[in-house]
Amino acid sequence: MVMPNTQSAKKSFRQSQRRHVRNVKKITQARNAVKDLRKLIAAGKSAEAKALLPRVYQKLDKAVKTGVIKKNTASRKKSRLTKLLVAKE
Repeated sequence: MVMPNTQSAKKSFRQSQRRHVRNVKKITQARNAVKDLRKLIAAGKSAEAKALLPRVYQKLDKAVKTGVIKKNTASRKKSRLTKLLVAKE
């Protein structure tokens, strides 16, 4: 790995490291929320899944807001999860 030489490159490197950590955290939270919801749906716990759905939406929307995932990706995930939940009821 090549280390930055100039002051501005060093600062940019620090910023990108901080952003990377933040982005990984956001995407992990969103993925875990989706996984938890899918597990509840598979287990047939539709009441708990319905209660969790708004939290999953929130995690996905925050990931979009910070630029971690794209808007259409979040919309697709939300749509498919809702469709899955309704089909299992």
